[in-house]
Amino acid sequence: MGTFFIWTPLLLLGLVILFSSFFVVKQQTAMLVERFGRFQSVRNSGLQMKIPLVDRIAGRLSLKIQQLDVIVETKTLDDVFVKLKVSVQYVVIRDKVYEAFYKLEYPHEQITSYVFDVVRAEVPKMKLDDVFVKKDDIAIAVKAELQDAMLEYGYDIIKTLVTDIDPDAQVKAAMNRINAAEREKIAAQFEGDAARILIVEKAKAEAESKRLQGQGIADQRREIARGLEESVEVLNKVGINSQEASALIVVTQHYDTLQAIGEETNTNLILLPNSPQAGSDMLNNMVASFTASNQIGEAMKNQNKKSRD
Repeated sequence: MGTFFIWTPLLLLGLVILFSSFFVVKQQTAMLVERFGRFQSVRNSGLQMKIPLVDRIAGRLSLKIQQLDVIVETKTLDDVFVKLKVSVQYVVIRDKVYEAFYKLEYPHEQITSYVFDVVRAEVPKMKLDDVFVKKDDIAIAVKAELQDAMLEYGYDIIKTLVTDIDPDAQVKAAMNRINAAEREKIAAQFEGDAARILIVEKAKAEAESKRLQGQGIADQRREIARGLEESVEVLNKVGINSQEASALIVVTQHYDTLQAIGEETNTNLILLPNSPQAGSDMLNNMVASFTASNQIGEAMKNQNKKSRD
């Protein structure tokens, strides 16, 4: 019974030591094993074994691609303060796990320092507008600097990206106002062009309307003249000479006009003269006027005839 109590703790201790000799390394991970404080080996994914109480796991490194976001505030060539967000994608080189673990204690701080150095060297050479246009050039410069510096420490720089450019709030507001003013200027130019085209087209339409209106009036007067000519011919056939026929037509149109005016209840037009005696006076005046015109015409013909003789 006493022997059982002696060997049981020893057996349990042996089992603990045995199980502590084995450890598992996950996929895309590297573990570093030290023996009495000295680097012994790098263990990759799978079931691994170490000597209990002699070997210990010093640390582990991920072999996956990692990303570090660095925000840098600097000044451009045109004295505008701007914040740039630079994303650095990096990975531990599988064959240089020792260098990555033992040579750099704080790799993130080291990468951040290089990013600050490069960005603050490149951006002050550019104006704010050029920073937006040439952000890829800044990213390439950061990657080139980091690649040369970090390769020695076991890190490979996969990609660097300038993911955000944030100028001062007042500068952004000013840029927005400039952009809005430029767009308003363009809109005003388009509105002016549209208004000018509308005026030109309206003038063309009015000109065409006047032309057609004049053509209509000319056609109307031509038809009126043709109708008067036919009326005079009809009256001549019944023994009324041309002067009397013309006077009769004028008087008839006068009374037709009065009749048309009388049919409109809300008209404000007054035709002068409009008394009953006015028709007789108008007829006499018309006949006298035509007679005088004929006499003048005959006198001029006789005068011309004598002159030729």
